[in-house]
Amino acid sequence: MTTSDVLLIADAEGVRTLTLNRPQAYNSLTVELKEALLAALRAAAGDEAVRAVVLTGSGKAFCAGQDLKEHVGLLQAGDPAPLQTVKEHYNPIVKAIVDMEKPVIAAVNGTAAGAGAAFAYASDLRIAAESSSFLMAFANVGLGPDSGASWTLQRLVGYGRAAELMLLARTVDAAEALRLGLVGEVVPDEELPARAQKIAAKLANGPTVAYAKIKGVLNLAAQSTFDEALAAEDAAQAALGATADHTEAVEAFVGKRKPNFQGK
Repeated sequence: MTTSDVLLIADAEGVRTLTLNRPQAYNSLTVELKEALLAALRAAAGDEAVRAVVLTGSGKAFCAGQDLKEHVGLLQAGDPAPLQTVKEHYNPIVKAIVDMEKPVIAAVNGTAAGAGAAFAYASDLRIAAESSSFLMAFANVGLGPDSGASWTLQRLVGYGRAAELMLLARTVDAAEALRLGLVGEVVPDEELPARAQKIAAKLANGPTVAYAKIKGVLNLAAQSTFDEALAAEDAAQAALGATADHTEAVEAFVGKRKPNFQGK
C-alpha cells in the first residue's frame, strides 16, 4: 500500500517496509516526504500487526538528507518553515524511530547523507549495500548536526571519530562503515532487500515485548548512572518475567520445541 507517491509502504510477515521514494532526487527530504515518513512511523508504532520495521530508499540512494532546492526556495521567499523543520520534522522522526517499541532496521541501499544518515544511526540495526556510503554533510552547508546525530553517532563510533566525520564532512564507504561500527553487516547490492527482510522477519517472530524493553534500557543506560541502569534492568526484568512470551519460552525450552512468541 502507499500513503503518498514519495513514501511506499509494504507489509509482509509482520514486517512493515517504508521506502523513501524520490529516486530522481536521491530521496532527499521535502516537507511532503518528512510529513509522510513521520505519519508512517507513528502508524507502524501503533499497529499491533507490525512487529518490525525496515527503512530503506528507492533507486541509488538511501537518503541524501534535506532537499536543498526546496530549502533555499523557501528561504528566498521569506518562508519561516525551513527554520522550524528540525523541531517539527527531524526531531519527531528520530524520536519515533528510537522510541518505537519494536525493532527498526535501516537497509542502507546507497548514499546516506545528513539527516538521511542520522535516520540510519537512530535505527536499531543497520545493514548496508556494498555501494552505500555515509556522509555527515552539515558543515558543508554551514550547519551543525541535527536529527539526533550528535547523540547517536558518537555512541556508535566514539567522540573522536564522530567529531572527525562531522568536522571534515568525510565520506565513509561501506567497508569503512563496517570497520568503524556504523553498520553491522555489508552485503552485495542485489541481496540487500532480501537480507533486510529476513532479519526483520526473524525479529517479527521473536519476543517483541522483550525487544521493546531491551531498547528502553539501552537508551536509558546511555545517559544514566550505573545504579540507574541497574534499577531499569530490574524493573524491565520483573515486567518481562510476567509476560506470556516468557512463559512460552520456558515451556518451549523444557518441552524441547521452538517457542511461538506473540509479543505479549
